[in-house]
Parts: sequence; structure tokens; C-alpha cells
Amino acid sequence: MCYACQGQAQARTSLPQNYYFPNNNINNAPSYLPRPGYARRSYNQYYYPQPLQLVAPPPPPPLTPPSSFGNKRAVLVGISYGNRSNSIKGSVNDAQSMKYFLVNNLDFPADSIRILTDDPEEKNPLRIPTKYNMRMAMRWLVEGCRSGDSLLFHISGHGSREVDIDMDEVDGYDEAICPVDYEHGGKIVDDEINATIVRPLPRGAKLHALVDTCFSGTVLDLPFMC
Repeated sequence: MCYACQGQAQARTSLPQNYYFPNNNINNAPSYLPRPGYARRSYNQYYYPQPLQLVAPPPPPPLTPPSSFGNKRAVLVGISYGNRSNSIKGSVNDAQSMKYFLVNNLDFPADSIRILTDDPEEKNPLRIPTKYNMRMAMRWLVEGCRSGDSLLFHISGHGSREVDIDMDEVDGYDEAICPVDYEHGGKIVDDEINATIVRPLPRGAKLHALVDTCFSGTVLDLPFMC
């Protein structure tokens, strides 16, 4: 009822298009309607939605953990076999000379080279070339390696052959290297060497192996031979 003109006026039952109620529920609206373009602060976040803020997603984690020793790593083994009848002269010196060459000529970090010898002056039991220590060193060589890494495995010592039990050798024998305790600890055959330092290599990583032993031609069990 309009008291000025004594006429009837129709009540407005629809809201302006610029009003917004959460979940389209009009029951959430306040008892009064704010003017267009204005809203009390307590209702601003409900009736005037804030623009979306785009946040860049975090980068994906690397596929392979980065090597803590950079892109160069080496395992050097020199075994003279002490005072036995089959002892070798110069094997320990071979490993030490190779380390000198890698550090001074090929820029290998000194702490990225693990050297195992049976030098009587070696006091660290983990640096004696037993079968267990050599296995651990070969696993360390390829642990965490990635594309672009350069790895080197070098051994100077005795090599031998073992009867092939899985029938994957043409001549019926597996090639093997002899740790310092091979007489009671056993040898490391080419199947294990291949599974430890060849198969785990990712595409793009390089491994150079210098095996100065007898029967060393296929000691890495590679599919091709030149």
C-alpha cells in the first residue's frame, strides 16, 4: 500500500542477478538485502565470490635419485694374494696408479673412488678385497647412477672358470674373478657381475671395465664381443 498515492504496489519477490547465495539456497540470505555493489564485510565473502587464484603445482620428483658423488665414480681392486704360491706382484700398485690417473688426468673426485687392496698397510677391514667387500663395492658403484654418469670398474688379480650350471655359456664355463678369500669364500662369476653392475645401468650411463685377470674376455657376460 503506497500512502502517498493510496495505490497498491506489487512486492518484489525476485532478487537482482548480481546477488549470490551459497549452494543456491536463498534461506542463507540475511533478513535485509544489501544495495547492488555494496555488502557488509561479514557477508562479502558469501555474496560476492572472490576470484580464483591459480597456484602452480610443485615440480614432480626425479625418476632416479641423484648421485651424491656427481657423475663420476670408480671401484679399483688390486689383489696380490699375500705370500701364497700364486701371489702376484704389482696388483696393488696397479690399483693405486689407476686412482692417481683418474684424479689427476680425468678429474675424478677423490671421494668418488673406492679402492680395495690386500696391502699389509691397509687398516680398514672394509677395504680388504674379500668376496663380501667386493660385492658391496660393486653395488655401491651403480647405486643411484643416472643418465650421463661415467663409471669405472678395475681389477688386477687372478681369474678363473667355473662349470656353467645354468647353461648360458657356449663353452660350458662361467668366467670368474678371485677375491683374496676365494679359497674358502668362493669366486664371483660373470653372471653375478653382469647382474650387479651391468643390468642396473640406466640408459645414457657409461661403464668402463678394465679386468686384468685370466679368462677375462667375457667376464661381464655382455651379449656382444669384439
